[in-house]
Amino acid sequence: LEPINTYTGPILIADDDDDDVMLIQKALAQHQIPNTAYRVKNGEELIDYLVHQNGYPPANAPRPGLILLDLNMPKKSGKEALREIKSHPGLRNIPVIIFTTSQSDQDIEESYTMGGNSFITKPLSYESLVKIIDILKQYWLNTVKIPAT
Repeated sequence: LEPINTYTGPILIADDDDDDVMLIQKALAQHQIPNTAYRVKNGEELIDYLVHQNGYPPANAPRPGLILLDLNMPKKSGKEALREIKSHPGLRNIPVIIFTTSQSDQDIEESYTMGGNSFITKPLSYESLVKIIDILKQYWLNTVKIPAT
């Protein structure tokens, strides 16, 4: 059976580390994921993007089908942004995958308590990242149904 892409909306990467983002984008391309990837560098930009304010008009900031969220970002942390997303009626149904360097049990617990949909610790090698991106593709893009709005 050939997998069917159940949602073709963009992927929004919220991460302040340029190298991590470059590797994530490279891994997405390697798996020929057709979804466009957008990037914001901190929690404030993430919320601005999602609510279309401060330089993020709807034409340049389409609603993501999936958010990859780093917890450790400047200005507004990933936890603060997650709390806002999951408390906002128009945003709470966007799946948020915590994708961070943290392995803290407290961060894991808090992320799920606040409504995070998955928690993944960033791998140390590119090969492991490629495997994780393949799993994300198979599960989040080819298997589950994600709301379009």
